[in-house]
Amino acid sequence: MYDTRIRRIIDPPLNWIARRLRPLPVTANQITVAALVFGLASAVAVAFGAFGPALVALAASRIADGLDGAVARQHGVTRLGGYLDIVFDFFFYGAIPLAFAIADPSRNALAAAVLLASFYANGATFLGFAAVAAEMRLTTDIQGRKSIYYFAGLAEGAETIAVFCLMMVFPAAFVWLAFLFAAVCFVSAGARVLAVNDMLRHLPPMPPVAGAPPAGPVSGPTSSSAD
Repeated sequence: MYDTRIRRIIDPPLNWIARRLRPLPVTANQITVAALVFGLASAVAVAFGAFGPALVALAASRIADGLDGAVARQHGVTRLGGYLDIVFDFFFYGAIPLAFAIADPSRNALAAAVLLASFYANGATFLGFAAVAAEMRLTTDIQGRKSIYYFAGLAEGAETIAVFCLMMVFPAAFVWLAFLFAAVCFVSAGARVLAVNDMLRHLPPMPPVAGAPPAGPVSGPTSSSAD
């Protein structure tokens, strides 16, 4: 929800750094990998109860995650870079709740499971529409130039990072923070489904695939895997 506004603040310094890095042999994909390494290091620190180092590693991860896009725009955005960026983000998002569950299974496991389920639902609605948008050749630059269609929602990256920071600063409140943010993510996923339904339901059906059998009932004997 706040990603677009935050980008207006963080993009200028990130672009400045990217311009300074341009003469160096540093690629956007290398920075993307570094962002994942810092993110996983943050999760490992959480699992061991080291919440101060986890917060520092989280900050380094997110700076690198923003910087990779700025560097990519200097050298040219690639499909591989876009793929790695979104996939590694999801790796990171899943690792933090899992780490809290590992740190204190009896207290945190249920809340972490619910939060992960909400991430799954929110991510599915986001990536599902991205696939449809690619087929329809839809583009948007509201969140900056992206390799996939970025369909904004109530719970986005900025909100997720803010909640993760609160969890690390106040680990005793993890259960309540996890349940509350899970509710926000489920609402965000539901709102996205309704918005996409309203956007796509009036479109004509897709043309049939060449060589596909005609639609409708088929007469004659049927077979099964037991035949």
